[in-house]
Amino acid sequence: MAQNKASGTALPRTVLMARFSAFGDVAMTVPVIYSACRTYPDVRFVLVTRPSMTSIFVDPPSNLSVVGADLKERYTGIAGLRQLCAELVEEYKPDIFVDLHNVLRTRVMAALLRLKGIRSEHLIKPRAKRRALTRRHNKVMLPLVSQRARYREVFFKAGLPLTEHFEGLFGARGAADPELFAAITAPKAAGEKWYGLAPFAAHAGKIYPTELMEKVLARLQADADAGQPLRVFLLGGGDKEREVLEEWASRYPAATSLAGKRYGFKAELALMNHLDGIVTMDSANMHLGALAGTHTVSVWGATHPYCGFKGWRQSDADMVQVPLPCRPCSVFGDKPCYRGDLLCLTAIRPDIIYNKLTQ
Repeated sequence: MAQNKASGTALPRTVLMARFSAFGDVAMTVPVIYSACRTYPDVRFVLVTRPSMTSIFVDPPSNLSVVGADLKERYTGIAGLRQLCAELVEEYKPDIFVDLHNVLRTRVMAALLRLKGIRSEHLIKPRAKRRALTRRHNKVMLPLVSQRARYREVFFKAGLPLTEHFEGLFGARGAADPELFAAITAPKAAGEKWYGLAPFAAHAGKIYPTELMEKVLARLQADADAGQPLRVFLLGGGDKEREVLEEWASRYPAATSLAGKRYGFKAELALMNHLDGIVTMDSANMHLGALAGTHTVSVWGATHPYCGFKGWRQSDADMVQVPLPCRPCSVFGDKPCYRGDLLCLTAIRPDIIYNKLTQ
């Protein structure tokens, strides 16, 4: 068995990891897991996550396996988790379980694995500090340790301190092979500018009003009309989002909607790598844009970067937000605005977003 050179302790042969949701949280594991794999090339790492999230692990290290587990159909309830753990143990024979989620499901997995002699380490969530940061009165406005740092901490407790070995999913901006997104568009022409708009998120407290975001798109279209070679790619998911983005694309010739087209994450991430900039909310697209090596401008409303979820290597200057005493009122943006007006979003001028994107 290999040894940790720093401590002299034996390294595990196989590390089993788990992180199921939400999408942005899974995306934030990528720099940490890739760094772990490259720090310990003789250790096998196995991540179990939801099937829909496996494709964001583009060009993984050779010692990483990503397993999609359908928790809604195949592995439901305790019996399903017991079956999942049995299959993982039989297939991969892990020595340790690194729980990057720490919810009831993964705690049950840890208990089942302990019965098989496999120890575990868990993500520590700063619940009390989050409450202090988001409460209505007497807020403690101090930045929390980032989620990625908390992921690294779990590996440290498992005896696997990391050295960062991650420079983006594709390396430098514009390095992704254009063939990867050939189904979406031809390669960028010389002198052409490509921008992305991802104006939606899971909760209303994170979504910049669509009528204001449309003004950002209108400014970009005006640049195109003035003769600047320019394209705007619109990203979104559900039916309502697709309707909005397709309607925008029908009225703004520079815009192309990717909503509902199902090109796949690898194609869209490769396209993101070639963008000159992308506007996102505090959402999964913020993390994907950052991982793709794109200049990512994020809009923050009810949430706040202090909660620890900003994009990988994202500059503070690219986080658009309004300083209000009520912010943040929520860690995840899922609480109703007690003011009733979402001033944290409506007070952001479209020209601020446009300037940060185009600069």
